[in-house]
Amino acid sequence: MILRKWMGIALLLAAAGCTVAHDAERSADGAVSPPADVSAPPADALRTPSGLASKMLRVGLGRDHPGPHAQVLVTYTGWTPDGKMFDTSAKTGGPVVLGVDDVIPGWTEGLQLMVAGEKRRFWIPGALAYDKIDMAGMPKGMLVFDVELLEIR
Repeated sequence: MILRKWMGIALLLAAAGCTVAHDAERSADGAVSPPADVSAPPADALRTPSGLASKMLRVGLGRDHPGPHAQVLVTYTGWTPDGKMFDTSAKTGGPVVLGVDDVIPGWTEGLQLMVAGEKRRFWIPGALAYDKIDMAGMPKGMLVFDVELLEIR
């Protein structure tokens, strides 16, 4: 039954012209290598009017999307376009709980596109990231995040 459900989802995605991108890879020392498309979103990435681009890495089986005031449990890794990893939930030992409206605007918008179990890559323009926020240590310009939405609370 589960296999049939997954096959149905795969067929629906294929029929809709959707592709699933590859996850970034973790090296033997635990570091997460940057994805091959870290410098720019691919042509088939979903683009929103705000400039956020995203690509599904893994289909989620949840039905609900988090609202703007929801709490979510996520894992994530962030890179600059030159491939430098600057943040990851792994540094805190695992998943973290975040408020959808307590993060940068690109995350707030992107998280609301997702369902539980989904993993997505975001290409967030600087205006939706840290360009307008004075936050020590955070890079300016476009940022790339792999985000896995584990649970909506």
